[in-house]
Amino acid sequence: MAINKSWEKIFDDYKIENHDFDVAPFILTATQIKQACQNFKETGEKEPRLLCKHDTREQRPDVFKLRNLFILPIKNGTYAILRGEGYVDIPSINTLPIQYSSKLDFEIKSASVGNSEMQHLDFAYATSLIRTFMNDDSLVLSIRGRKYTPEFSFKVGKYSLKAEGVQTEVDAGYEGRQQIVLVEAKNSLSTNVIIRQLFYPYRQWNIATGKMIISLFFERRDNVINLWQYDFEKPDEYNTIRLLRSGKYIIDTSKTA
Repeated sequence: MAINKSWEKIFDDYKIENHDFDVAPFILTATQIKQACQNFKETGEKEPRLLCKHDTREQRPDVFKLRNLFILPIKNGTYAILRGEGYVDIPSINTLPIQYSSKLDFEIKSASVGNSEMQHLDFAYATSLIRTFMNDDSLVLSIRGRKYTPEFSFKVGKYSLKAEGVQTEVDAGYEGRQQIVLVEAKNSLSTNVIIRQLFYPYRQWNIATGKMIISLFFERRDNVINLWQYDFEKPDEYNTIRLLRSGKYIIDTSKTA
């Protein structure tokens, strides 16, 4: 990967390989990253936002994999490099898909144009599959896009961290009378994802609303909609994520007008 050279340079410049991760995470700033990588030519080799985007275990640079490290943003332009497990598995759902009948009385023709994760998620919501999976007819779309977190403290393994003003992105958030359902959507086969993508929005919207927050991971594989529901046993502990249930569905629109 192109980022390997950049991260090798960053580790060498700041002697990160000598840092004692048993004591504390290593704090790294975007300014330091830019300085270390200023002589690289490609944007992906020197832009901090891209260099620090490791959404799966496999996307981590080799220097991270060899040392069992992962990276989290803790402030705009500031990152923490930590040792431990930063990712959660997305297991295969081995049951047969459930045939789900759309609750609409007409066919959404626009749903078949294109192949984006957002349109598949919107289609699942429009047909009431999300409401049915959550057993909550009150859910309405109320959250979408990028926001910045308030200040909150949390634990990652043995580390204590504080995050503030970190940009988050929610593919869709549905608010009901008693709960808010936040969805992270993908359009390709996923085997794991960085917990941050679920944990930061979970904390952000719990603080903002005081409501119970449900985290869903959504993926369309072929014509099958896959849903995984996660929660956090302890709201302030990153690694207490757990899978509650999952399901796979084929949306049947043959009975619509």
